[in-house]
Amino acid sequence: MLSKTKTCVLQGLNGNIVEVETDLSNGMPSFNIVGLPDASIKESKDRVRTAINNSGFKFPLSRITINLSPANTKKEGSQMDLAIASGILKCMGIINEDDLSNTCFIGELALDGEITKIDGALPMVISLISLGIKKAIIPFDNKEECGVVKGIDIIPIKNLKQLVNYLNELENIKPWKTTKINDRKKEKIFYDFKDIKGQETLKRAMEVAAAGGHNILIIGPPGSGKTMIAKRLPTILPKMSFKEALEVTKIYSIAGLEKCIGLIDKRPFRSPHHTISRVSLVGGGRIPSPGEVSLAHYGVLFLDELPEFGKSVLEVLRQPMEDNVVTISRVNGTYTYPSNFMLVASMNPCPCGYYGDPLHECSCNPRDIDRYLKKISGPLLDRIDIHIEVSPVKFDDLRERSISSESSDEILKRVNKCRNKQIERYSEQDIYSNSELEGRNINKYCQINKDAQDILKTAFDKLGFSARGYNKILKVARTIADLENTEKIESTHILEAIQYRSMDRKYFSI
Repeated sequence: MLSKTKTCVLQGLNGNIVEVETDLSNGMPSFNIVGLPDASIKESKDRVRTAINNSGFKFPLSRITINLSPANTKKEGSQMDLAIASGILKCMGIINEDDLSNTCFIGELALDGEITKIDGALPMVISLISLGIKKAIIPFDNKEECGVVKGIDIIPIKNLKQLVNYLNELENIKPWKTTKINDRKKEKIFYDFKDIKGQETLKRAMEVAAAGGHNILIIGPPGSGKTMIAKRLPTILPKMSFKEALEVTKIYSIAGLEKCIGLIDKRPFRSPHHTISRVSLVGGGRIPSPGEVSLAHYGVLFLDELPEFGKSVLEVLRQPMEDNVVTISRVNGTYTYPSNFMLVASMNPCPCGYYGDPLHECSCNPRDIDRYLKKISGPLLDRIDIHIEVSPVKFDDLRERSISSESSDEILKRVNKCRNKQIERYSEQDIYSNSELEGRNINKYCQINKDAQDILKTAFDKLGFSARGYNKILKVARTIADLENTEKIESTHILEAIQYRSMDRKYFSI
């Protein structure tokens, strides 16, 4: 007897249908799976056999052949267990449902017949909609993340016996819909900008970076508040849209890091240690999984003590920062993951940390400083929109209680207003922030008057900016103008933007 069921495999963020053909025939009892299965699928034979027996059904003593179609495509993942078990039970006549052509089975089986949670369920379900599938049978523990998807019936199942009862119409299970997507209690903010004493210039630069989605490099001596203020950046970033939250949750689902209920509605903040490898940063492995640049998608990638990272590790950031995607090629295929993140980096100006500090004497010689700073290449530095120098915090700023800093909520109001202005302006361009402007859009939306143009030309000639640096200044100036709620970019906006690009000449020309 022959039966056909369907399941799904992932390639990057995209899911593909796999048809599971099951045949039971007379002969010496055997259990064979063909169609380029990986080790996890081959091991499913023992899981499926034991799960069927422990669910109260008698595993057939027949010649069982499972074909995974298309047979010329490599298949990975334990999520095929449920489709294989369903095919066998249908061949045995235990499942009476005749038409399963529009149903997809996704789930891993435990030995007692329970259906366990899997990674990547959300991107699979989203892909099934465009592939014409009307119903997805998934593990019960994956229901919250998958329930946000519209256009397909999500049927959460706890165990194999419940699946049989459902398909035989002995048990009614209604399609699951997650009703409370972002309706969570407001979490207490442990990091707040009001805790920052002094450093008004740095606060302003962080506000500009948050308002336009710009990358930022903070240079300063130890203890000047670089890490402290970077950790507070997420508190002034606008809330993610439903589309952004869905895309971020898909990435975390694939990586097996989706631990929350429903969608991830907070912008990611990733802070890897400087010993991280290139593969961990951009993604990879035998079956490529998302790296830190993808896990920081629509959020922040914070690299503390930037020169301590390996030079080869930092250089792999150049392509993701430029294209907002990472493409990883392996023998098994080519995988593409999104990586539209804000890079926030901090560093000391020299190995001892006190070069240029008016309060401490630098103990480094010029050769050591030059070697230390050259770990940051020119092309990488050129891709960072804002370079800001910070000085040590003054004693009076720390002790003066009458000076009250703005809270994160106050800054967030201005950032949200600025971001909404950008979303409205670029509604037909599929652009969410000024940092994403490219090519002709820069000329269209970043027009400047003659005075501003003369200032920019002088700075371009004297400071030796590249074409990319020129565009970065225009985009930052566009954000500054938006914060001041002016449509035209004035000379003052250009001057402030140039100020955020000039610090590399002090340190990187030693």
